[in-house]
Amino acid sequence: MDNIDRFLKEDLGREGDITSESLFTNEDAQAEIIAKEDCIVAGLEEMGIIFERTGAETKLQVNDGDFVKKDTIVAKIKGPIRSILKGERLALNMIGRMSGIATETKKLVNICQKINPNVTIAATRKTTPGFRKYEKKAVVIGGGEPHRFGLYDAVMIKDNHLKLIGSVEEAIQKINKKIHNKVIEIEVENEKDALIAAKLNVDVIMLDNFDSDLGKNTAKKIRKTNPNILIEVSGGITQKNIEEYASFADRISLGCLTHSIKSKDFSLEVN
Repeated sequence: MDNIDRFLKEDLGREGDITSESLFTNEDAQAEIIAKEDCIVAGLEEMGIIFERTGAETKLQVNDGDFVKKDTIVAKIKGPIRSILKGERLALNMIGRMSGIATETKKLVNICQKINPNVTIAATRKTTPGFRKYEKKAVVIGGGEPHRFGLYDAVMIKDNHLKLIGSVEEAIQKINKKIHNKVIEIEVENEKDALIAAKLNVDVIMLDNFDSDLGKNTAKKIRKTNPNILIEVSGGITQKNIEEYASFADRISLGCLTHSIKSKDFSLEVN
């Protein structure tokens, strides 16, 4: 059983769609999924899988990553009425959530790359439990990057690690003895720790909750010490101030891309 099966089971339980099964037998129908607002659409691949699992056929009218205007038909569905209605809410939930994330990501990418074409916008692990795969995918569809997926695929030395270990030097030295062939990133809260980390040759330094002036000055010093280090900024960054960081950061990571995005509105209309 994969994620889509689990999501469907959550909706259908053991008894299925008792309303539709009471009202219909083998009747067929056609339906359209319509964007109710302008957005970057995402989740169409998942929508197709959902309706395939319930027994309906999907014909896409646009592609994931396309910008669509309000009232655009993004897909046409046909098949047994029961099959269409079984998948309706799950499909709309996934498209709405993923399109909201993709749209916001694209907006921030466009803002920042006008200032610095090389800067990337990244997600974090501040995701919905069980839905991370799709939220991170939506960020990529919007032109961003997923960052690490979990605790297992890259090293991230954070503030609580440093409090418990005692110093940047000791933390990095311990990691280097045990971890090989993985990206090593460290989160720092002051310039002193950033420059210590730069001398110890980590792959990424995250400047956490730096104001833009301090971040810019610290980034210059890091690059002077070690020009190969990727500089990430995070913490307190919003659409209102992100331009202040775009000029000097290599990567800007924002939890808001996944933890507080408003879903885009789509509807399924039977015809």
